[in-house]
Amino acid sequence: MTKILLAAAGYVVIVFPLALGWHLGLFKEKYQAFGYFDGEPNVPAGLAAIVIQGLVLALIYPLFDSGSAGFLRAFQFAGLMGLFFWTSHVLALVAKQNVPNARGFIVMETGYLVAQFGLFALVLGLIYRGV
Repeated sequence: MTKILLAAAGYVVIVFPLALGWHLGLFKEKYQAFGYFDGEPNVPAGLAAIVIQGLVLALIYPLFDSGSAGFLRAFQFAGLMGLFFWTSHVLALVAKQNVPNARGFIVMETGYLVAQFGLFALVLGLIYRGV
């Protein structure tokens, strides 16, 4: 149970500042131009979503059996989950609404998700090293 809580906390500690810095800091104007925000972002709701995601991912990880261990297993899991998030977050948004410069949005969010899940894989690998 300790590893699950550490993994969930690690996800939140990585993703929340990354999301704020990426979407509302470094690239805020680009995301506004994409039409990503309708009004002001709801930061508490975003934090709640990240906490739930972290808990769910941390609960699923011990069940994931790729036949690998350590960092390889962590990166396989993070890659799979990242791909799922990418299709449900990036492609779904482009499919549901007219995103100005859709290609640019896809590139930006792909970079963000690679960073998010790459860092999460490192955390998982550290927590579950040797397992």
